[in-house]
Amino acid sequence: MRGPLVVKRAFSEPLLLLAAFGSILLATTTLVALTMYASTIAEVGVRRTMETASLGQVAATIATPVNTETFPALDRAIRAELARAYAGGPAAITTAFRSDSYVLPGQESRKTPELLRFGSYDGLDTHAKLISGAWPGAGADVVEAAISLSAASASGLKPGQEITTEGRLDHKAVKVRITGVFQLNDPFGDRWTGEQLLTRGVETGEYTTYGPLMVARQTFLSRFATNVNATWTAVPDLRTLSPEQLRPFAGRVSELRDRLRANGCANCTATSRLPEILTQLGTAALVARSTMLIPVLQLLLLAAYALMLTARLLADHRRMEVALLRSRGAGTLRLAALAGGEALLVAVPCAIVAPFLGPPLLALVDQGPPLLALVNALPWIKASGVRLAPSADLGTFAVSIGVALASAVLLMLPALTGARRTYVEEQSTRGRSGGRGLIERAGADVALLLVAALAIWQLRRYGAPVTATAAGDLGIDPLIVSGPALALLTGGMLGLRLVPRVSKLAERLTARRPTLAPALGVWQVSRRPLRYAGPALLLTMAIAIGIVSMATAATWRGSQQDQARHQAGADLRISGPPDGPELGTFGRGSAFAALPGVTAASPAFRGQIELSGADAVLLGLDAGKLDRLFQLRPDLSARSVGDMALALREGRPRGAPLELPGRPTTLTVRARADAEVLLRIMVSDALGVWRELSLGLLHRGDNQIDLDLGALAGRTGKIAYPLSVRGLVANPPESGDAQVTVTGLSPGSAISLKVTGPRPAAVAFDEPAGPLPVVLTTDLAAALKLSPGQVSRVSLDRRVIEVKVAGLVDRMPTTAADQPAVLADWGTLQAYGLAAGQIPRAATEWWLAAEGGDTEPALAALKKRPEWNVTAVDQRELAGRLRDDPLASGLQGALILGFVAALAFAVLGFLVNATVAARERMAEFTILRALGVSFRQVFGMLAIEQAFVIGLSLVAGTALAIVVGVLVVPHIVLTGQAAAVTPDVLLDIPWAATAAMLALVAALLLGIVAALARNLRGQGGEDL
Repeated sequence: MRGPLVVKRAFSEPLLLLAAFGSILLATTTLVALTMYASTIAEVGVRRTMETASLGQVAATIATPVNTETFPALDRAIRAELARAYAGGPAAITTAFRSDSYVLPGQESRKTPELLRFGSYDGLDTHAKLISGAWPGAGADVVEAAISLSAASASGLKPGQEITTEGRLDHKAVKVRITGVFQLNDPFGDRWTGEQLLTRGVETGEYTTYGPLMVARQTFLSRFATNVNATWTAVPDLRTLSPEQLRPFAGRVSELRDRLRANGCANCTATSRLPEILTQLGTAALVARSTMLIPVLQLLLLAAYALMLTARLLADHRRMEVALLRSRGAGTLRLAALAGGEALLVAVPCAIVAPFLGPPLLALVDQGPPLLALVNALPWIKASGVRLAPSADLGTFAVSIGVALASAVLLMLPALTGARRTYVEEQSTRGRSGGRGLIERAGADVALLLVAALAIWQLRRYGAPVTATAAGDLGIDPLIVSGPALALLTGGMLGLRLVPRVSKLAERLTARRPTLAPALGVWQVSRRPLRYAGPALLLTMAIAIGIVSMATAATWRGSQQDQARHQAGADLRISGPPDGPELGTFGRGSAFAALPGVTAASPAFRGQIELSGADAVLLGLDAGKLDRLFQLRPDLSARSVGDMALALREGRPRGAPLELPGRPTTLTVRARADAEVLLRIMVSDALGVWRELSLGLLHRGDNQIDLDLGALAGRTGKIAYPLSVRGLVANPPESGDAQVTVTGLSPGSAISLKVTGPRPAAVAFDEPAGPLPVVLTTDLAAALKLSPGQVSRVSLDRRVIEVKVAGLVDRMPTTAADQPAVLADWGTLQAYGLAAGQIPRAATEWWLAAEGGDTEPALAALKKRPEWNVTAVDQRELAGRLRDDPLASGLQGALILGFVAALAFAVLGFLVNATVAARERMAEFTILRALGVSFRQVFGMLAIEQAFVIGLSLVAGTALAIVVGVLVVPHIVLTGQAAAVTPDVLLDIPWAATAAMLALVAALLLGIVAALARNLRGQGGEDL
């Protein structure tokens, strides 16, 4: 072959040259693709997260008093500051106004008249639909106004009606024509936070206020802007925001209030959650990039080692050639130039091609069929909606060139180590290799183990691969990021120490067997363990990377489910006002329990309490339904939910409430008192909801009070019968004592109670028996020095009671990680409050269980009833939202890409090493055949050798993956905001998938061995 010596020398070993080229091309292309993936997923993830963020999270609100004269100047100044802060202007700015109070027509002479308010909102017609009539215009003498459906129903105003109202402050008359009735598209969305009058139509307090009557902006400024409050809401366009722009943007938004006040708007207030969210998102993007460096570094180490194996094989083949060149006068520089030129001949094309192969690889991964779409075909990544569209840039070329040059250096190093040996020295070094490699003899694997241990310790301590820099900002910690990769490398290197020991043991065992192939195969491995140690380490690391990748993906998916269950507490949790015009106190439970698919429902109380000086969250739930509702991960408590439910029920009151016969809608109570006393009655429905009904101030003598029970259900609610009277509470008279006798609650019964002292007197029909059973979080129990089963006196909201610890939980569902919490039975909790004369705790929430966990029918029914004014927390929706978070799911795609590349490296390295080893031993095989050894026995010997490497690698890789998984995986699974997960992450190794992967790899590698043996037989003919 004519041409330069470098080219002729390179093509003298075409197999090894092709292996080196494949290793470098695979390394550069995969690492370029992973780098593209990491930066793209962070950028696209940030953009998608901001695009899908709620208006309440991204909007900035500025408020200040205005009048007709001051508004134009303030409006210009505020819009200018918003344009500066948003670097080009927000996508939309809306201005809203609310007027002073006006008197409802016909009530001008009343002391406390019902009131009207006027308002204006830019673009209201895009956020609401007309039910009837038309939107108002800018009228002259008569003000045109539109009214919400709820306000029209409550006030009786209709389209076309004209009214005259009077201002409460200036007493000016305003003539108004109702032009239309509208309904908000999303009355409970973030856009209308703080706009309760607009969403409900009526507010009841000291005064009853209807409205607001919405008018055109020009009309409001000319007729109603009498030093009233104006609000500017700015919604930024975040579609082009990159991760690098997050923190500067957050800083500019944070300065809004100070800049406005400095520019003359002293009364301006600016509120926004955007700076906080942008800062969190910037941190999340940094953490996402840093965690995605973990598979990059793992693959980098694996690629480097695979290339070193190929380089070592190439150097071994050229030892005698190099020695001859040396003896003929070739100096070290000449030999280095030959080795370097040969390495660059392979590496330079890879450096040029890889940046162009990276985007098609990611496009194939992103858009190809399921068998090729390795990442986005997976449901939990596909659901995130992230679609990759990277392109080659200077950064990708820099990565490609850097990786290719490093590969060239690795390829030429083994050739230079023997460049100074003479021909005689090379001849003397040939023969049996030692049992220990250079790294093992130097103890480098032990030193690396210490470094890896330090890196993993820091990862477990800081919880993410980022730490604070000297400037106070967050930055990627290279030691923490490299920890998992170093752990895999170190574990694999330590495993190499087992190769000679295990092979010696296997040699002793097989030497006693009569069969020839196992003895020869194991003897061959024992004779030259270092030749087999290289491929074993490569396979071990690849298997470990694969299992760790699958474990990370499974752990991440399991953690999303755990987080959703913890945040929701039940299949469906509904919160809202405990009483309302549509659904009253006794109407809510029956409405929620009747939702499609609901199998169990419990009223619940959630609120802050003080427990012996410690602030805690109190949860009250029906213990009888706890095992069907309460979703507690089993490892968070030593007791099961069923056992804790039984323990909580032990404290239920003895006796029975006074059940009202039939289905009464009214209740007549007769009471005789010898002093003026304020009397209250406690009533509950069949679902356990308690309600206090005031009987008013009893006068001396006989009193009769008629109570409207039907109104407690609301306009559309239904009472869950039977109703029961739980007890009576009487406040003490102003002086002296009082005796009260109540009749009419049941035929022929009379209830007496004596009121003495400064505290209310109570009569309960089912008084609590014994201490109050409670379940505590472990941190709260430790602070109170309480243990399971212990009875102790504690202060609950400044009232000393006895409690019994029914169980401990590490994390209470629906609470934050560091939030102390108490769980008690709903009915028992209410009975303890009644015994102390307290108002019953309101059902602030409802916990529901759905058949098969399917909450979709119930949610669909709730969406059709916006007038119920409730907020639903759906476990499935939460799990989907967590799963679809692109920043949290990005690591999974990088790990899977890294695993596929690692497997390719391992298979390539194994194939090249086995092929070269077999070619070198052709003479040995020929001698064995001449001695009478059959081809089947030769094949068996070869299979035993390679099966030993494969089996040892699979076992060592699995063991290494388990160790690294336990130490690392729970600490790299974070939320999309880069926060620690609650509850704590549990490692999940999918053993079925792991076993399938191991079997597939073993079959693939053994297939390579079989194909190699067949090829050797074909090459050697009948002699072999």
